[in-house]
Amino acid sequence: MQMEQQLAQIKQAVEEVLALAKKKGASQAEASMSKVQGIAVSTRLKEVETVEFTNDGGLGISVYFGQRKGSASTADLSQGALNLAVEKACEIAKYTSEDPFSGPAEAELMAYDFPDLDLYHPVELDTQKGIEQAIKAEQAALEMDDKITNSDGASYNANIGMKVYGNSHGFIGGYPSSRYSLSCVVIGEHDGDMQRDYSYTVNRKSNLLASAEQVGREAAEFTLSRLNARKVNTAKVPVLFHRDIATSLFGHFVSAISGGSLYRNSSFLLDSLGTQVLPDWLDIVEKPHLKAALASSPFDNEGVKTQDLEIVSAGQLNHYLLTSYSARKLGMKNNGHAGGIHNWVVKNTGHSDQALLKEMGTGLLVTELMGQGVNVVTGDYSRGAAGFWVENGEIQFPVHEVTIAGNLKEILMNIVAIGEVPETRSSIQCGSVLVSQMQLAGQG
Repeated sequence: MQMEQQLAQIKQAVEEVLALAKKKGASQAEASMSKVQGIAVSTRLKEVETVEFTNDGGLGISVYFGQRKGSASTADLSQGALNLAVEKACEIAKYTSEDPFSGPAEAELMAYDFPDLDLYHPVELDTQKGIEQAIKAEQAALEMDDKITNSDGASYNANIGMKVYGNSHGFIGGYPSSRYSLSCVVIGEHDGDMQRDYSYTVNRKSNLLASAEQVGREAAEFTLSRLNARKVNTAKVPVLFHRDIATSLFGHFVSAISGGSLYRNSSFLLDSLGTQVLPDWLDIVEKPHLKAALASSPFDNEGVKTQDLEIVSAGQLNHYLLTSYSARKLGMKNNGHAGGIHNWVVKNTGHSDQALLKEMGTGLLVTELMGQGVNVVTGDYSRGAAGFWVENGEIQFPVHEVTIAGNLKEILMNIVAIGEVPETRSSIQCGSVLVSQMQLAGQG
């Protein structure tokens, strides 16, 4: 009941600032407001390092006088502060240049009716429980093996909150959500070699988090597996991106087909709509209404109703990712991507993890990527990597201090298999990705 009251109060505040903007002569206006409560606990070597409690809220308002836009925001939610924010936004609009593409999304796209996506599962924000979970994770990791010699810490986070968006079309929508996570990072040492790795769990429902013991053990296992890493020779080899990081490949793809990159002519996939950009067996479907999923949302940041979209079918690009502004700039229709993507489901080829290794034969299994060597304008890709050398479908030894390189256009087209076990802790749900060939820079 308290949540419903808070949501009603926030909706009322948004309604009031929109009315105030209209009263001050704005032809159109939009406002969003959020309120989040949360705790963040971190420990190191089973001692408490930090305990934070947040109780944040903020409101942002954009007003339009014809094609002139002014924006302001405030963390002070008192009546006087809200009035001042609207006044300042109106003042700013007087000094901005006219932009024919600005304004709220079209009225017919609003999510006037939307489903409950089961995103809100509140629990008491219990600091002591958070501390216990973090310590248990560290303890489980440190007890795994004598080679686990240090901890880089564990952390527990819990956030519950709500957000509301409204505009001058008469649309006001809002919903509550929750998010919980636990992570652990440990350091291992053997024969002078030191390595570190981590594990984490995240969910809308706190009772569906992996146990603290499992998180700790996984962090230790991953770290131990990396000890005594070697360098390998420079070569062109197949590369298997483990599911944890395979999502990053499609993350670059997201950037390349986002409206903002396209209208700025800063994407390697310019003019690619309706063309083949992935292998002809590969489909990507966006499913914004998956119950309790981490990237589910009934509407985007502009109130546009989200919908299932076949982003890629049989390797062909069907949709760019458009907001109201980028859609107008490109002369296309807004498809609800203000704020990002909503649960991409990437088709797999039915391969188990072991089958992917067999398919690769000899090559590099990548479990960590480093650096920012990705150019979305040209598609050039070069990143530091660590992982495991594989021969005859079997892992031989850990590898570090190598670089993998290529061009994203070719890398994406050269995907030959995707594992059946998906990464579910991301807005992109896909399995491990096998690329037929990349340049590996090592020694020699």
